[in-house]
Amino acid sequence: MKNENKGKGGMWALQQKIDQPMDDEASRLKTTYTERKCSWLLLMRLAFQSLGVVYGDLGTSPLYVFYNTFPKGVDDTEDIIGALSLIIYSLTLVPLIKYVFIVCRASDNGQGGTFALYSLLCRHAKIKTIPNQHRTDERLTTYIRTPIHENSFAAKTKGWLEADALKKNTLLVLVLVGTCMVIGDGILTPAISVLSASGGLKVNHPGMRNELVVVLAVFILVGLFCLQHHGPDKVGWLFAPVVLLWFLLIGGVGIFNILEHDTTVLRAFSPLHILWYFRRRGKDGWTSLGGIMLSITGTEALFADLVHFPLSAIQLAFTSVVFPCLLLAYCGQAAYLMKNKEQVYDAFYHSIPERVYWPMFIVATLAAIVASQASISATFSIINQACALGCFPRVKVVHTSKKFLGQIYVPDINWALMILCILVTTGFQNQSQIGNAYGTAVVIVMLVTTFLMIPIMILVWNCNWFLVSIMTFLSLVVECTYLSAVVIKVDQGAWAPLAIAAVFLLIMYVWHYGTVKRYEFEMQSKISMAWILNLGPSLGLVRVPGIGLVYTELASGVPRIFSHFITNLPAIHSVVVFVCVKSLPVYTVPEEERFLVRRIGPKNYHMFRCVARYGYKDRKRDDDFEKKILDSIFLFVKLESLMEGSSDSDDYSLYDDDQETIHSDDLNDDDNNTFSSIVDITVLSNQSVSNLGTPSRYHKEDTGDEMDFVTRCRNAGVVHLLGNTIIKARSGSGIYNKICINYMYAFLRKICRQHSVIFNVPHESLLNVGQMECMHLPALCVHTKRSGKGLLLGGISTGQCSPILSIFHHPILPWDTSTSSTKFPTARLSNGMWFIWKTRNYVVSGQVSTHLQSYMAIFKCICISG
Repeated sequence: MKNENKGKGGMWALQQKIDQPMDDEASRLKTTYTERKCSWLLLMRLAFQSLGVVYGDLGTSPLYVFYNTFPKGVDDTEDIIGALSLIIYSLTLVPLIKYVFIVCRASDNGQGGTFALYSLLCRHAKIKTIPNQHRTDERLTTYIRTPIHENSFAAKTKGWLEADALKKNTLLVLVLVGTCMVIGDGILTPAISVLSASGGLKVNHPGMRNELVVVLAVFILVGLFCLQHHGPDKVGWLFAPVVLLWFLLIGGVGIFNILEHDTTVLRAFSPLHILWYFRRRGKDGWTSLGGIMLSITGTEALFADLVHFPLSAIQLAFTSVVFPCLLLAYCGQAAYLMKNKEQVYDAFYHSIPERVYWPMFIVATLAAIVASQASISATFSIINQACALGCFPRVKVVHTSKKFLGQIYVPDINWALMILCILVTTGFQNQSQIGNAYGTAVVIVMLVTTFLMIPIMILVWNCNWFLVSIMTFLSLVVECTYLSAVVIKVDQGAWAPLAIAAVFLLIMYVWHYGTVKRYEFEMQSKISMAWILNLGPSLGLVRVPGIGLVYTELASGVPRIFSHFITNLPAIHSVVVFVCVKSLPVYTVPEEERFLVRRIGPKNYHMFRCVARYGYKDRKRDDDFEKKILDSIFLFVKLESLMEGSSDSDDYSLYDDDQETIHSDDLNDDDNNTFSSIVDITVLSNQSVSNLGTPSRYHKEDTGDEMDFVTRCRNAGVVHLLGNTIIKARSGSGIYNKICINYMYAFLRKICRQHSVIFNVPHESLLNVGQMECMHLPALCVHTKRSGKGLLLGGISTGQCSPILSIFHHPILPWDTSTSSTKFPTARLSNGMWFIWKTRNYVVSGQVSTHLQSYMAIFKCICISG
């Protein structure tokens, strides 16, 4: 290592000593975290609740399967037996064997869905989407991965995946496609389930117009989405009894129909009837697979909803209740159709005995509502995972249960789903076209899961390649056959999920691409720590009382935004903490392992770095986030003082010269010169800065006990500095880069949830400090007069100014033309945004609003010279 570093200069060596990931700090953390296990009583309770959240979609498929299989009627009763045989073996192969007993075991510590599989792969191969991840994160107790032996088939597969960026991007796009189809499922499931249940009215009232059925379905859908804010826990207890009753009723009616009409339908358990079915029907038999496909819809929601319930509860509910009742229901309908094949339209309601028609209609409508709940909950879960892994714009996530953190509600997505669901219901107005769209979305999700399971079985499970080949071959044969049957119906409704997926895929990929490019720019433009330390303990500024928390996405180095701050403003806080909030490809980070703290530079600099790590299941909006950061710093200082001579005032680091270093400049050089930036900084204080004490008593060389010093600074006030880097494509960039970055990504950042809200930082005092020379700026006329040691702005004197920013709420309406005026560059900012600039003698900032082409401003000022 020393030979490799020879000749790179003293400043480079200093940088490597003081600017490294926290290997030692991570190794000191406790590793005693264990996942809580469920008792039998809790397991049965969760299995009961899972009926209401997970299995409603799969359970309501009997409402529309036979009609979509035979939309033109039944010619031969033997075709009913063949279709029933296809349904039986589809339920057995896909939901039971593939998902419940194979795919669900690939969950990320109980978390299911497409992104859970992707997070597993990110931990076992270097295909990560989060740029600021370091090897120190691999020491988390929840960062579980299987060791891979050298020269094994798994090691060769891992090397092949990591070989080039094309394979990584292809895998990412595959994951995003699956995610988009799950979102489409969350739109189509409520539409077809509720519309099919409401259509039962036409069986009892043949003269009823279809428009009335659609209106009833819309009212039910609106009510369903309005209930979502209560969360799966409360909704599960509300719906689980309904779904349990539903399964018992359809199973009981199935037994009645088998005994009453035709017991010979049980011969459909022989797979030979599948071959005879295709021999008789030919191409019509192949296209009818689109209807058969609907019998296994809801399976993908079963896997995604693992986040809400443990695997054992889902397995118990499926094998004991769901699977046997579904088989009885389909066999009962087939037995009825053997004697009444002309009633294949709404076969479910026709097969119900007249005496129990209305009770079954009520329960069916409620079960359809529950079916929608499964897909909606799955959509919430996968959106939350996508946000945590940097593949979806930041949205508000509400954790609805304190006991089960995975139970969430996403308001923005909820209302978007409701609007799209109503549009689909009122647009198609029939089960057939919605069924074609629904089948397309479901089979694509299943195919994505199959492709992701291939590297999972190899890298995570260390399976033999022969077993992987068998599993993959069987899955692809079944799913590709179904896909071929639904794709040809693009003009009959199958275009809907493709259009929905295209929109969401564009949003997700643009957000991920822009996020990665913005991080790469910050890495390339970060400030050397050696340069910061050369400024001396005061950093060339006045150190004022208080603690400054500088938020950055960089896990090492000083963000460029900090250099803008100390360049434009004459003061910095006595204690500076660089805070990096990271999302990792794990489902949770235990509380005792969340924060890593280390010192930057000598003791008299009073600079620290704190890394806060979260999993995609964790709640980031913590009411006492600031308190936890400061408590972690206090603990670090206390532990450091107990260490033997490793924290002298002249020590820069706890690292030796021989220690292996990690470099963070392995970025894509092809796009290094593509982007320029405009960097802003937001200053938010949880205490009025005007209440801070004088800095003199804090600026003594001999600070005494550092714990007391940090405590006094904490009592003086804490200021949050939130960096905001806006990247723009250069003039020489390609047209796609310009559209993607300058317009689409910029728009998504504008409408997404702000960092200040996520971190729960007070926003009463807000200031953006920008590097204005990077923009094409109009001129704002500002009239100034000197007034003693203060500044006269438009005739309003601010008096003697403090080195700390303070706000003066004095609106200035038409400018006083009698005063001298000076034009300063500022941005064409939107209403309510702050601006700042610096002249030789003062710094001025304000908040701009535009009204009738005139400006109004609220100013802050800082006197730099007398």
